[in-house]
Amino acid sequence: MTAITSASALAGDLAQGEAPVLLDVRWQLGGPPGRNEYEAGHLPGAAFVDLERELAGPAGEYGRHPLPDLDVFTEAMRRAGVLDARPVVVYDGGQGWGAARAWWLLRWAGHRDVRVLDGGLAAWDGPLETGEVTPERGDFTPEPGALPVLDAGQAAALARKGLLLDARAAERYRGEVEPIDPVAGHIPGAVSAPTTENVAGEPAEGILRSPEELRARFQALGVRPDTEVGVYCGSGVSAAHELLALEVAGFNAALYVGSWSEWSADESRPVATGPQPG
Repeated sequence: MTAITSASALAGDLAQGEAPVLLDVRWQLGGPPGRNEYEAGHLPGAAFVDLERELAGPAGEYGRHPLPDLDVFTEAMRRAGVLDARPVVVYDGGQGWGAARAWWLLRWAGHRDVRVLDGGLAAWDGPLETGEVTPERGDFTPEPGALPVLDAGQAAALARKGLLLDARAAERYRGEVEPIDPVAGHIPGAVSAPTTENVAGEPAEGILRSPEELRARFQALGVRPDTEVGVYCGSGVSAAHELLALEVAGFNAALYVGSWSEWSADESRPVATGPQPG
């Protein structure tokens, strides 16, 4: 099952009356909720999903975007019209991070057919509608655990025995800057693999590189079919986009949901700096 769909393929599905459930997950790190943008124009029939409130739990000891309460997530998906037996397409403004978080959570919760609109709303040249959609209530029944997750201890172990990818910007990995979390640097042993290098053109355009290009990229970073791979970022959002790119490339990986926001909050955990894993 493919993890992405193009704007042209989605337009064809809509024209043939085979519309998937559409979820608008517009979100920007540190920015206002995307609801106002959604109401100003969204794909016909799409329901808005709030990443901060519905795709993540409250910030705390497990990071800035821990897994959401399962009841909250289930209710949000049913309110948005998600059905167990109907495909889902998620999109955001174009960067792909918010959509990837929704894709990963639905897959983790057991939904079998979820795709990200490659390039998001920026790639869509079809009609838009305004206002808010109230779809028929869905019947989504989550079965958590369909995709692997890591806690802090498992992430540390994987950095030693397998491959742990750090999806943040390279300067944050090196410890040169840290605009959000209390400590700069990276998990010792982790390899720098910025999410922005998964897309073609400007990162804001959000179009993923071809499967062949992505496969070559991850192979150069050390990913092999028999390699145990994990991914983290600042708080488990951009890392979901890296997992999406890995899947398109034909690789499986686990998500350290707490990511650097959880790791760096504990002063007893070691921190590496510089360009090398350490």
